[in-house]
Amino acid sequence: MLTSDDLAFFSVLSGSKSLAESARKLNVTPPAVTQRLRALEEKAGVRLIDRSGRSLRLTEEGSLVASHSVIVSDAIHSLAEALADRRGAVRGHLRVAAPHGFGRFYVAPVVEAFAREHGSATATLQLSDHPSALLVESYEVVVHIGASAHLDQVVTTLAPNPRILCASPEYLASALPISTPADLARHRCLVVRENEEDVTLWRFKGSQQESATVRVNPIMSSNDGAVVRDWALAGQGIMMRSEWAVAEDLAEGRLWQVLPNWKLPPADIVAILGSRHGRSARTTAFLTMLRQSLKPLPWRANRAASPCE
Repeated sequence: MLTSDDLAFFSVLSGSKSLAESARKLNVTPPAVTQRLRALEEKAGVRLIDRSGRSLRLTEEGSLVASHSVIVSDAIHSLAEALADRRGAVRGHLRVAAPHGFGRFYVAPVVEAFAREHGSATATLQLSDHPSALLVESYEVVVHIGASAHLDQVVTTLAPNPRILCASPEYLASALPISTPADLARHRCLVVRENEEDVTLWRFKGSQQESATVRVNPIMSSNDGAVVRDWALAGQGIMMRSEWAVAEDLAEGRLWQVLPNWKLPPADIVAILGSRHGRSARTTAFLTMLRQSLKPLPWRANRAASPCE
């Protein structure tokens, strides 16, 4: 009778291009893999892999065993996860996705701290220009900035994140005055194209709750927020960015806030949770650490009022 160890071994084989690759994955020698495969085929009573060519090719019976190997492996993994969660044990592999900039500065240190504190767990951090477009079910936590399009997923807010209109002092000193949102139509504007959002339609809410909408004609655009920030610092125009991305520049006077009495729609920092992992002990532990790292908001810690505020 085949055992779970047999199925786990064959699952590695079926996912490899050669016996040598399987040996590397299993951390054994190629002859050891060949010997174990031969013993497995004798136990099964059928040939599982056609080794006549240069690459591994599953026989019909091998494909059947491979498909059941995945089912059994998933079942064993799910059982281990459930038992660990009942004990409150933090173990297994944590998969996190986040935007490049925010992920590098604020998520990566937490992933490192998580792995250091929980020795029985491992972790992967995938940085992406558009993390919410990734398959949410492949990740336990997807950190996202702004409203989530995944209405069928569990979404939890991690931190508030106002958007701020800003430009360099040099640009503002030489440009036409800006007293209302309508004035922006006569200015050089810079935009970040990170997702499907209409980034050239800027919406504002005044101090008396009055609304204003402006369609800007960007002089330059990029899918990289850091690039647009550099353009703004170089005096190329006005940009709309998240508070976390420009707080230090505002505090140091490298950028000045434009139209401070008019508010833009916020882009709160949220976590989208995969439904399979939303209540796992490691997900809970990681989210707790991530929330703690964002209280108080690190980008506001040393921020002083800029000259235009």
